[in-house]
Amino acid sequence: MQLDDGPAPSLDPAPGEVVMRVENAGICGSDVHAYEWTDGYDFMARRLPVTMGHEFAGRIAAAGPGTPWKPGERVAAMPGIACGACPSCRRGDARNCTRRDTIGLTVDGGFASHVRLPAANCVALPDGVDTEVGALAEPLVVACEAVITGGVGLGDVVLVLGPGTIGQGIALMARAAGAARVLVAGRGDEPRFEVLRALGFSDLIDVAEAPLAEQVMRLTGGSPIDVVLEATGFPSSINDGLSVLRKGGVIVAAGIHAEPLSIPITDFVRMRHQLRASHGGSRSTWDRVLRLLARDPEGFRPMITHRLPLERGIEGFELARQRAASKVMLRP
Repeated sequence: MQLDDGPAPSLDPAPGEVVMRVENAGICGSDVHAYEWTDGYDFMARRLPVTMGHEFAGRIAAAGPGTPWKPGERVAAMPGIACGACPSCRRGDARNCTRRDTIGLTVDGGFASHVRLPAANCVALPDGVDTEVGALAEPLVVACEAVITGGVGLGDVVLVLGPGTIGQGIALMARAAGAARVLVAGRGDEPRFEVLRALGFSDLIDVAEAPLAEQVMRLTGGSPIDVVLEATGFPSSINDGLSVLRKGGVIVAAGIHAEPLSIPITDFVRMRHQLRASHGGSRSTWDRVLRLLARDPEGFRPMITHRLPLERGIEGFELARQRAASKVMLRP
């Protein structure tokens, strides 16, 4: 990865396209995985070089014919671009497009002063939500989708594995869904635990100090967990989560894993545990998250710990990679 000067996109976009002037772009855990070139990101190889960045917000700089946007409007970007022609798209299921592109991973994204994208991939930011908080919408959508997938409901006791941005978002969305108690576990993650405290969470578990199950049972008085939501990217954490999950409970895998998972399948069957996967988010989830942001935008700002100009982007990636930062926001 390197900082490059390149031609700015034309301010005369094609029909159905816009050019956004990027104001804030977050470094995602997926970006860090690609930066490290871990297994599971080789799909990018045929598209390189590509400008990364898929969590971003800014203002419309120019709008092509047939688009609803006007210059100056504040928008966030939905990164998934459906092909419109595959069987999934033809039956109205664009989210499961089989030829899907992703802004910032397979087509040029938001780590730039301007980016050209389909007008349909822009969502208006509510009044009172600036582009810094607006750039959090995409990871919060991923988090919200995981909570929906897990069926978190009123009175549930929830365990979140992983205190990074997605884990923080899951904790926030589980609380918004009515969870009675939200526990968050990590390993030597004090900077991110500090963010969680600022967000109002106190049941924090450092598995470097004692086994997860021991600490969970101490906090819950011996009661197992209703829903476990994983956002670590380490397959072994799934088994850790299963060890504290109640009979018939749900565990959701939301992390990106470079290695396979082996589980004790007989115990899994006898406990009737449900392992579900969550990735990305639907448009309806975007709408939910934006309504939540509009209600209390400042309640989410503590997630952002570092703000850097684009020319210090590699420094931002290293902060994120070393878990010395929570959300790093680049400002082109």
